[in-house]
Amino acid sequence: MTASNRNRSTSAVLLAEYAQIKDEQRARIGFRDNLLYVTLAAVTAVAAVAVQSDNLQLILALPVVCLVLGWTHLVNDEKISAIGRYVRTDLASRLAETIGVEDPLFGWEAYHRSDAKRSSRKITQTIIELVTFLVTPFAALIVFWCHSTGNTLLVSVSILETAGLVILGVLFLQYAER
Repeated sequence: MTASNRNRSTSAVLLAEYAQIKDEQRARIGFRDNLLYVTLAAVTAVAAVAVQSDNLQLILALPVVCLVLGWTHLVNDEKISAIGRYVRTDLASRLAETIGVEDPLFGWEAYHRSDAKRSSRKITQTIIELVTFLVTPFAALIVFWCHSTGNTLLVSVSILETAGLVILGVLFLQYAER
């Protein structure tokens, strides 16, 4: 195989990898974004059942729901960012080297990150995530603590949920800094 054919073959493989990884990124973005709606629906459903059944202990399901969905949201968001980093830093340079160009490839991957409002969008996104996945379940915990009958097991569960939410909050803030 000649060097030219090898380069064409390598570039075809790299472009196929790019297409595949962008498909994964698109799917993860859709899934991550839908998790916000699922969380809002789940919070509404749990709160409605707790109020209608007059069983306040059911409100302790909210932190669990928010922990699971928040963690899933965070992991998907991190993978979306990792895919973007990989395309910008590794895949683009390997493809450029293979086809012999010096201009950066996949310009959109860097361009969309460079606008002046990106920082405010990231801050807003982080605030929405914190409200959705942390403030809401903390509010449920506060309601539970204010109206608790002193059931030791349920109070212990609420303390564990609080610890989990604090950890999730720290992780959201750590990932937001990136």
